[in-house]
This record gives sequence, C-alpha cells and structure tokens, in this order.
Amino acid sequence: MSILFRRLATAAAIGLAFVPGIAQAESYSTLTNQGYATGKLSRGKSGAWGWVVGNGEKKFFCRMNVASAYVSKKEMVSFTSSGRMLKIDRATYDGMLGGPDPDKPYLKDLQAGRVKAAHVGGCSPLR
Repeated sequence: MSILFRRLATAAAIGLAFVPGIAQAESYSTLTNQGYATGKLSRGKSGAWGWVVGNGEKKFFCRMNVASAYVSKKEMVSFTSSGRMLKIDRATYDGMLGGPDPDKPYLKDLQAGRVKAAHVGGCSPLR
C-alpha cells in the first residue's frame, strides 16, 4: 500500500510539473483601477450572467453577484443560479423588507455595465 501511494504521489508531482500555469482570477475593482472598460451584461459560456471587462489586449469575464434587481416602481427581477430571470412584485418584496433597499441595483444599470464592485463576483480571463 505504501509503495502504491508513493508511486501515485510521484506521478501526480510529475504531471503537475508539465501543466501550464493556471490563470489567476482578478477582482473587478483592481481591473477598473487599471483602466479596464466594462461591457454590457451578457451570458458567459456557462450560462452565467456577467460582464466582459477589457482593455484592448486582455479580456476578463466577471460574474454577476446580484440576486435581484429593480426594474420599475412596481416590478423587479430575481436571478436563478441557472441564469433565468424571474419577475417579482416589488411591492410585496419591499413590504417584507420594510421599504426599498437603497443598495439594490436597477436592471437597466446592470444591462448597461454601470455596476459597483459589490455587484460583481470574480473575474476570470477569456481565452
């Protein structure tokens, strides 16, 4: 058993030595401070919502970190983990919270790429 474990550990170490460098994730605030521009809200290859952030040479896909957003005074949307948008009655939602949430973004701002760092998750490089 001990010899088998040593062989597997050695094979894993050799295999990892030949793996190319793993792409590092960046934070949205770091990218915007470096002059990267934010695109419109779109879906990534996985179907997740997010924004393409780029500077002409490099591009990153930054995942959306928002569970729901306001649409109008009467309507809002919620985002599922699979990427679907569900309509919600805003009056019912705000009534349960005790009033409107000042930190909740509007869907039109998310769609236009006018986002705060708190509304953006991790950013991974596009290939």
